[in-house]
Amino acid sequence: MTPWWEAAEVVGRVPPETTRQAVGYPALFVLVALGALVPVIPTGALVSSAAVVAFHQPSLPFGLLLVFGVAALAAFCGDIALYWLGRRGVRSRGGSRWLESLRGRATPERLERAQTKLDEHGVLVLVLSRLVPAGRIPVMLACLLSGMPLRRFARGDAPACLAWAATYGLIGIVGGSLFSEPWKGVALAVGLTLLISAAPTVWRRLRPERPAA
Repeated sequence: MTPWWEAAEVVGRVPPETTRQAVGYPALFVLVALGALVPVIPTGALVSSAAVVAFHQPSLPFGLLLVFGVAALAAFCGDIALYWLGRRGVRSRGGSRWLESLRGRATPERLERAQTKLDEHGVLVLVLSRLVPAGRIPVMLACLLSGMPLRRFARGDAPACLAWAATYGLIGIVGGSLFSEPWKGVALAVGLTLLISAAPTVWRRLRPERPAA
């Protein structure tokens, strides 16, 4: 058995970057996947912040590629899990709390628009829905109500998650390249992602209401 002081010496020789990677990437995966199920976690800000940190690591560009891959895979897994739970609710006579949660997060007007776009463009609309803030749930609900099989949804959701991870990763790269100190880049990336997320809500509130026909 290795003496404890020798084990401590070995641990002390492990580079701090390796320790951060061993903890950071699994944590990023869990948080992004969970954020796809529970929309209280700002997953875009998480990915952008992770990209800023990876940009300042010696492992560049491999760290950025890992952030991109982990984020895309986690988003895909979360979407598939949520869609599977929603399909169970659609097939069940009594529904499910997951399906009701999806219905509560999509207004009738937005759901109608999502159904129209789905009829016109098919699964390609999934890519745009992932990039538009608050656009994912109405389109996912429209797919559920149209009876789209899980396999077909997955084929459309995979490129959507790749595009989403690349977009927010690019925001992190921009933030990291503008500042030499990572925390400043993280602050900028988080601010940009929150601004993007809030833009549609602000636009709807400022846009003048159309007169009734």
